[in-house]
Amino acid sequence: MSLTTSPAPRITYGVVLRSPYVARLLGGTLTGRLPNGMAPVAILLWATASASSIAFGGLLSALYGLSSALSQPVKGRLMDRHGQSAVHLPAALLNSALLVALPLAGPYGGPGLATAIVVGGLTTPPLEAGLRALWPSVLPDPRLRHAALALDTGTQGLLYIVGPLLSAALASAYNPAVALAVTAALGLAGTAAVALAPPSRRWRPEPFVGQDAAPARQLATPAALLLFVSLTGIGFAIGAMNVWSISMAEHHHQDMLSGIIPAAFSTGAFLGGLIYGIRTWTGTTTRRLIIATAAFLAGWLPLLALPAPYAATAAVTVPGAFLTIVVACAYVTTDALTPAGRTSEAYAWLILAIGVGQAAGTALAGRLAEQPLASAALPAAGAAFALTVLLAARRRLGPTGHMQCGRHRRPLRGRHKTP
Repeated sequence: MSLTTSPAPRITYGVVLRSPYVARLLGGTLTGRLPNGMAPVAILLWATASASSIAFGGLLSALYGLSSALSQPVKGRLMDRHGQSAVHLPAALLNSALLVALPLAGPYGGPGLATAIVVGGLTTPPLEAGLRALWPSVLPDPRLRHAALALDTGTQGLLYIVGPLLSAALASAYNPAVALAVTAALGLAGTAAVALAPPSRRWRPEPFVGQDAAPARQLATPAALLLFVSLTGIGFAIGAMNVWSISMAEHHHQDMLSGIIPAAFSTGAFLGGLIYGIRTWTGTTTRRLIIATAAFLAGWLPLLALPAPYAATAAVTVPGAFLTIVVACAYVTTDALTPAGRTSEAYAWLILAIGVGQAAGTALAGRLAEQPLASAALPAAGAAFALTVLLAARRRLGPTGHMQCGRHRRPLRGRHKTP
């Protein structure tokens, strides 16, 4: 009698979304993070509608985004120590209250207004890092987890398309105060859906047997630092692309290009994530990360030819398609490099690294906006930096194969506290 093994069932996104709590956690996180795309625009529109200058409104908007990004590791550390719900719910309540109360401060509220903006950014719930930490316990099957991570990562870019459009529509139809109120309501509702879900309420980081008295030094390993440094190049490319799209719009006298080009990039990221998530890939995670980063770099090179608007819009979908793969592999690599009990904090540093790079890319691209070739070359420069660092660090990052996914080196059951 011959023994045969039946092939593993094919993974589809329907199977992933029908898994317990997945749709709720993913939908709640996307809803709760929608204010990340709405709030900066709503703050800017509120400031300008209140007779402030665009420069002043832009400063307030940037202050909110910067404080939100810089506080990510602190919030991740708090989650690792006290659990997710204990951080998500107070943060969402305070953030929503400040956004609703912001119009009461007046556009020239002085120190009080600046304080409200900074505290509002500091208290944005760390939903993205929290969701990435939840996947291993919610989806023990590595194939399902692979698909969920790709779907999760691929949909993030859509927030920055829908969010600004929704803020602008609400401000236009009603007024910016309504846009701020809806932003607050969505953030609170989405965060509550996640924080009150059983996986989030029960989640606790795994204890690490043998951990020494200096956990901070364990997190800042050379391999992890090099990975985060490389990701600043990815963020730099994205930030430079956003400014380059505005330069394209001004050069060709087509205002819509400033929104269409980033939307095409995000659409490419979404579609690339969908394709990546439903396939089983061979080779190590490090190899996939390097190949995807090389493809991300290659996708920016056509911009050096200074293409026409339609060609440029089509071109940016290519690096967008590989962005999701880069970020998904970076999360898996971070998971393997991080000691138990520090996962959320490590994910938060990853998010911060991309955000810092994006801010640097935006700033430098703004200075070079009047030079078409230099402006078009900056995204490729950021991607080249990322690839160079990854190639230099590949021995430290690998081998990272399938055993890396889902932290198989520690039992998953440690991730939940017994109710």
